[in-house]
Amino acid sequence: MVVDHRTYSIRPGKVKAWLENYEKFVLPVQVRHLGNLLGFFVSDIGPLNQIVFMWGYEDLADRERRRVAMDADPAWHIYLAKSAEVGALLAQENKILKPTSFSPIK
Repeated sequence: MVVDHRTYSIRPGKVKAWLENYEKFVLPVQVRHLGNLLGFFVSDIGPLNQIVFMWGYEDLADRERRRVAMDADPAWHIYLAKSAEVGALLAQENKILKPTSFSPIK
């Protein structure tokens, strides 16, 4: 398994609205295409106004295949347009993590 670890920095005061929009419009599309949501978090201590989430994939080819399918979904493009209008996202950091031999997530 590989883990797509994403950290989004959101404009102060916009986290709640971003999360509500995400849960209502984005999550159903992503679950349909990406499948394995490992966790979804908000920062509480340290850098604030950050959202961290992780998706699990069999390998990088699985990730690519799933993201291509999502990109072909018109519902995904509706979200992208709405997201640009809101302008809540300040920065995005993506990492691909590979588990160690002793990781509980494999």
